[in-house]
Amino acid sequence: MHIAPIQWILKITVFTLLLGLLGGLGQAFFPGPWFHRHFWTVLLFFALLTGVTGVLALRLMRLEMFHSVSVILGTTVLRLLLSIGFVFLILLPGDENILWFVIDFFIIYLLYLLFDMYGLITNLRLHSK
Repeated sequence: MHIAPIQWILKITVFTLLLGLLGGLGQAFFPGPWFHRHFWTVLLFFALLTGVTGVLALRLMRLEMFHSVSVILGTTVLRLLLSIGFVFLILLPGDENILWFVIDFFIIYLLYLLFDMYGLITNLRLHSK
């Protein structure tokens, strides 16, 4: 039994909505510098990036031409490189609050990375049975 790409997109959408809800509640109840002005841009970027790399990984694992470890490593490296490019584009004009951007960015990055690894590992478990 394999996870379908549409199921992956549905899961990432629900996860993004939950993170958005937590972010919105955090901004409402804890006003201050803790949420960078690009918080929602970062959240949307990682939702799209994780959705695309997850679907790509699922399709590559279905080909059975690639080992699952190389697929996971490849999508993780792709995500890292695209994330570095995204940070460069956001910080290129010169941002006044770099510390909170970096903190928000890495919290969101790690949450989506954990979500992606959990989803792919549970999918691999289904492949091994």
